[in-house]
Amino acid sequence: MSVKNILISQQQPSTASPYTSIAEKFGVNFDFKPFYKISPLSSREFRAQRINILDHTAIVFSARSTIDAFFLLCEELRVKVPETMKYFCTSEAVANYLQKHIVYRKRKIFFGDGTPSSVIGLIGAKHKGEKFLIATAESSSKDAITKEFETQKYEFETAVFVKPVSQDIKDVDLHSYDLIVLFNPADVKSLYENQPDFTQGDIKFVSYGKSIVKTMEEAGLSIEISAPTPEAPSVAKALEIYLSKN
Repeated sequence: MSVKNILISQQQPSTASPYTSIAEKFGVNFDFKPFYKISPLSSREFRAQRINILDHTAIVFSARSTIDAFFLLCEELRVKVPETMKYFCTSEAVANYLQKHIVYRKRKIFFGDGTPSSVIGLIGAKHKGEKFLIATAESSSKDAITKEFETQKYEFETAVFVKPVSQDIKDVDLHSYDLIVLFNPADVKSLYENQPDFTQGDIKFVSYGKSIVKTMEEAGLSIEISAPTPEAPSVAKALEIYLSKN
């Protein structure tokens, strides 16, 4: 199979990316089209979860989008977050983003190395008595951080702050692409919401991450390439290996 056109279901990178060198090396064309966007829940949607933010003494963030949504909802719900609230973030980049909403130096903020286990390491014996609120995105599966907290038997609740909203891709001719890369179950949902009569035909699909594989299989989509793997930890590397063999 000769691959010429590849669709990435994400925003086009704003800086140079590995896709640029792949395009030059193999003579392929990349198009970028987000299939969905992340939006904050409305105050009504949040209240339906029956979560009282002030019942908690610490909050766990793993994404900037949930930080924005958290403070937006607090404002809408007239919740004044106390200065004693502790913030546990999965990475330094996420922690630094808190500066958009709070005076960083006046708060108790901790950050890990990007892994769920590093958050557990931050808590240790010193903070294990906190009442944690884990900020999550709408998802059908339990995230890794929640599983870690269950294992440690910490006192916690999870609350959804953001949700995926399908973008308009009705006019995208998917069959003009030889390969389409999907990253999230929301990509599959958006595909069929926009094009309910879609059939795969000769399109080869690339899946990235474990969460999307089951969704694609349930939708009847055949997966040509799966990543990450030890050999191909990124989509770009997986595509490079595939193109070199085809």
